[in-house]
Amino acid sequence: MSTTPDDKPIYRLLTGKDDRAFCERVSEALAQGWRLHGSPTIAWDVENNCMKAAQAVVWKDADVFEHSHYHRPV
Repeated sequence: MSTTPDDKPIYRLLTGKDDRAFCERVSEALAQGWRLHGSPTIAWDVENNCMKAAQAVVWKDADVFEHSHYHRPV
């Protein structure tokens, strides 16, 4: 497995105000070799009166699977 930029963990949760800057952070991570992991989520921040967003990313070589797509035999 290759090393992540700045020796970061292979899993990261990017969070922030749902705005252009957040989208640019996610886009920058993708350009560096990170992959989206799961669906993004948004929630209303009552205290700050704004929408907050989160997106998980994993390093390109990470051996992970999507729980929502994993079906264990019964």
